[in-house]
Amino acid sequence: MSALPVSLASYIGLSAVMFFVGVAGVVLRRNPLVMLMSIELMFNAANIVFVAFARAWMHNAGHIFAFLVITVAAAEAAIGLAIVVAVFRSAKNVDVDEVALLKG
Repeated sequence: MSALPVSLASYIGLSAVMFFVGVAGVVLRRNPLVMLMSIELMFNAANIVFVAFARAWMHNAGHIFAFLVITVAAAEAAIGLAIVVAVFRSAKNVDVDEVALLKG
């Protein structure tokens, strides 16, 4: 029994669903850790589209873009998590609407 090929529209649909779940997480949630995870979900949705289009048309050139997105996501996660940890140490409760703590 052979495997059926997955269409490009399926990849785009999955990516759109993931992206909008990420957008909903950023817009609706006020916890900074959940917001960071939602941003990572949006980055991964973009990676799925890059790799899908690379497979379909660009002969794997999209893998380079996906690698760049992964490196930016890793840097964003490291810096964002460091800021969140620094704020959590000084306050028991962290809300992204109260960013006055970060002013020097």
